[in-house]
Amino acid sequence: MPAPIIGKAISGVQHFARYNHGGFEKLHEIEVPGFGKQYFQWSCSDMTSLGDLQYLSLNNSGFSGIFPWKSIVNMTGLIRLSLGDNPFEPVPFPQEVVKLKKLNWLYLSNCRMEGTIPAEIGDLTELINFEISDNNMSGEIPKEIGKLKKLWQFELYNNSFTGKLPFGLRNLTNLEYFDASMNNIEGDLSEVRFLTNLVSLQLFSNNLSGQIPAELGEFKQLVNLSLYANNLTGPLPQNIGSWAEFNFIDVSENFLTGGIPATYANCHTLRRFRVSMNSLSGVIPAGIWGLPEVNIIDIDSNQFEGPITSDIEKAKALAQLFAGNNRLTGELPDEISGATSLVSIDLSENRLSGRIPAAIGDLKKLGTLYLRGNLFSGSIPKSLGSCVSLTDLNMAKNSLSGKIPTSLGSLPGLNALNLSQNELSGRIPETLAALRLSLLIFPTTVWLGPYHNRCLLQPTTHQHQLLPTLLAGFRQVQGCPNTHHLLCSGLNNTTWLSGLVHVFKREKDDQDRSLKEESWDVNSFHVLSFTEDEILDSIKEENLIGKGGSGKVYKASLLNGKDLAVKHLWDTDIKGTKRSRALLQCSEDTPESRRNLMPSITSEDSSLLVYEYLPNGSLWDRLHTVQKMKLDWDSRHEIAVGAAKGLEYLHHGCDRPVIHRDVKSSNILLDEFMKPRIADFGLAKIVQANGGKDSTQVIAGTHGYIAPEYGYTYKVNEKSDVYSFGVVLMELVTGKRPIEPEFGENQDIALKEEAIKVLKIAVLCTTRQPELRPSMRSVVQMLEDAEPCKLMGIIITKDGTSMKKEVTDAKKLNPAF
Repeated sequence: MPAPIIGKAISGVQHFARYNHGGFEKLHEIEVPGFGKQYFQWSCSDMTSLGDLQYLSLNNSGFSGIFPWKSIVNMTGLIRLSLGDNPFEPVPFPQEVVKLKKLNWLYLSNCRMEGTIPAEIGDLTELINFEISDNNMSGEIPKEIGKLKKLWQFELYNNSFTGKLPFGLRNLTNLEYFDASMNNIEGDLSEVRFLTNLVSLQLFSNNLSGQIPAELGEFKQLVNLSLYANNLTGPLPQNIGSWAEFNFIDVSENFLTGGIPATYANCHTLRRFRVSMNSLSGVIPAGIWGLPEVNIIDIDSNQFEGPITSDIEKAKALAQLFAGNNRLTGELPDEISGATSLVSIDLSENRLSGRIPAAIGDLKKLGTLYLRGNLFSGSIPKSLGSCVSLTDLNMAKNSLSGKIPTSLGSLPGLNALNLSQNELSGRIPETLAALRLSLLIFPTTVWLGPYHNRCLLQPTTHQHQLLPTLLAGFRQVQGCPNTHHLLCSGLNNTTWLSGLVHVFKREKDDQDRSLKEESWDVNSFHVLSFTEDEILDSIKEENLIGKGGSGKVYKASLLNGKDLAVKHLWDTDIKGTKRSRALLQCSEDTPESRRNLMPSITSEDSSLLVYEYLPNGSLWDRLHTVQKMKLDWDSRHEIAVGAAKGLEYLHHGCDRPVIHRDVKSSNILLDEFMKPRIADFGLAKIVQANGGKDSTQVIAGTHGYIAPEYGYTYKVNEKSDVYSFGVVLMELVTGKRPIEPEFGENQDIALKEEAIKVLKIAVLCTTRQPELRPSMRSVVQMLEDAEPCKLMGIIITKDGTSMKKEVTDAKKLNPAF
């Protein structure tokens, strides 16, 4: 069913207030709160008679089409106009709005507005709230804004505004909330100096320069300051947080210098303190480490010195501590155990020394601990085995000695362990062999122990030359004193390789030469259980098992009896090193819902991607081809949840979001247990690290799955993947191809509540406006909430009769579905 369009008749208004009897034209207020799941139509002729209307609130009402702006001209008494969060057809800022002189509330955010703000906006002198965020507005902010002296809130974030903050901005002395983030505004912040009543100032992700005005430290109501990702210089302003219950400061990713003012330590209400990626220096003031309400301390990538003080035990709310890439010294205090909410600690690349405190084992919520590149000595504390939530542990490049504690094997979720470049001895504990580590790196001074028999790649002269960092530790090869062992354990200890190998051609060869005859260089990141020749020998027509838009897929049968899938990509202009760098972004972590990428073998002309072989083919095969099989609803729901989790990881689990760009049922593969794996995620484009604002501009996707905005923007982002996944959900529910004109099959379920829930989720994913689509994290939650239970269904037989039946076993509902 299409989205609602403003049309022929008014209906379904949920709430009328201040209604004067005597006719529709006397209506004073129309409010349609939370109208998103219903359908509403309204004609221009109905609106022209509403001359006495004072409040028109239709935000988030699910409207689309062209809003009848001309019909509001007669609403001269209008005080509040809220039309935001509706996917209207794009139009410039309507001139009809600036004629409504009594307006004091104007909310037009997220309704696909474009063009510039007209100078006539200055005529709306009664405005106290003006919101036009999340649109496609451009141009400069007009100086006439300075006439709106009653303005209390001004929000225009996530547009494409340019130029400087207008000179007249200083006149808005009643302004409390100002957000112009995620634009292209340049110049300095001099106009902000006069806005003394500000409560929240957010100007992040712009091109602002100059210094942060010292006057901000004297703003007695300021509680939120967010200026990150600009080009600001100079010192931090003094006295911030001295006057109000300050809770948020983020000035990271600038060029600030100097130290942290001592007054900041007195801000006991501070919740987020982020000053990372600047050139700040000096000692962290006493009290900062122990702020009682602080949730995030991020001072990463500066030049801070001095110790982490014992008052950190007072930071009971501290969840994330990022202080890497500084010059911190001294010992890590035992009192860190008092910060019991800690989830992430990154103290990498500092000058911290002494023993790692045993008290760190008291941090039961700790998930990541990065201590790489310090001067820690002594043994690894056995108490780390008590950090039951630990998933990533990196203590590389220190002076740790002694044996690896067996207690690390009791960490059920441990995924990556890096102990390289230390002075450890003994053997790898057998307890680690039971873990499903995707990354294990340790010094050559440690014996392989239970992992010895897994080193299937022998260090021949040729392979040692190509894999120097990988093979030196296996047989104590001389001349490589700094090398380390690197092992990778996979699912059920069978596919224990899940890494990335980049192989690129040393020089251009004649086109007549076979792949096997070409010359290759290899940079390895994980142990291989097969040889290069085994992969190259598989590229034959008789081994062809599939062909798609990006290349052909071959089955490779190894000498050890295992099967792999090898994808030979078509010729591409992307250079091998650049391509492999993108593939590596998420290669170290391989959740079950993503297909394991093993190596990529890349030449100047083409690439081979090696994956685990999944015997049940793709979801497309099982739904639509001669390989179609009976899939009960439980199986379909499990496939939906598993695939959603794979996409959720790409969007939310990597350092930066990874856009798949071609989500479809043929890229969801099924293993021997019918568990889904997302395929071809390695070909995705990494979103640029500027707050997620950028999108890739590469032609991608498959007809039937491509989001509608691609037709006019040629851009894709995470919400494009969400749309495509919504189409896949519709395939799972209906059993039909995405481009077929009709629904239904000869046999189908008609009243299955869980299927309807999933279909509703699919509709949310495929809403026309990208901003209104849920994130993959939300999709996973909704799908898990739609878990199958006892159902009532209608079975439609071949002769056209139907039978209503309560079914406790979903497999019996419709065996052909």
